[in-house]
Amino acid sequence: QVQLVESGGGSVQAGGSLRLSCAASGFTFSNACVAWFRQAPGKEREGVATIYTRALRTVYVDSVKGRFTISQDNAKNMVYLEMNSLKPEDTAMYYCAASTSGGRYGDYCFTAADTYTYWGLGTQVTVSS
Repeated sequence: QVQLVESGGGSVQAGGSLRLSCAASGFTFSNACVAWFRQAPGKEREGVATIYTRALRTVYVDSVKGRFTISQDNAKNMVYLEMNSLKPEDTAMYYCAASTSGGRYGDYCFTAADTYTYWGLGTQVTVSS
């Protein structure tokens, strides 16, 4: 019933840009934490960015601050991740995740993976040098 479907991944040169999309359905989108995670081979899954859909407050991991932007479109039940100035170390499978209860401190959503109940299947991002 709950679905999160990612799209927009691909292969780009270092310094390029990509826009990832997450299409959400089956839960109350207007009051939820939605997040982007990434996982490269041999590495732990890392929380990249979060957004609280009611307050529009966002959280970013330090390594992407100033380069990535998370946003939402309530009318479309969509969350986006705009990625600029991409680096080879950004190469990973990127996952969309959501939580409809807890998982935040005030208006700011946590970046820990165990906070999130629903997960998409991922979209691959590859950045070459």
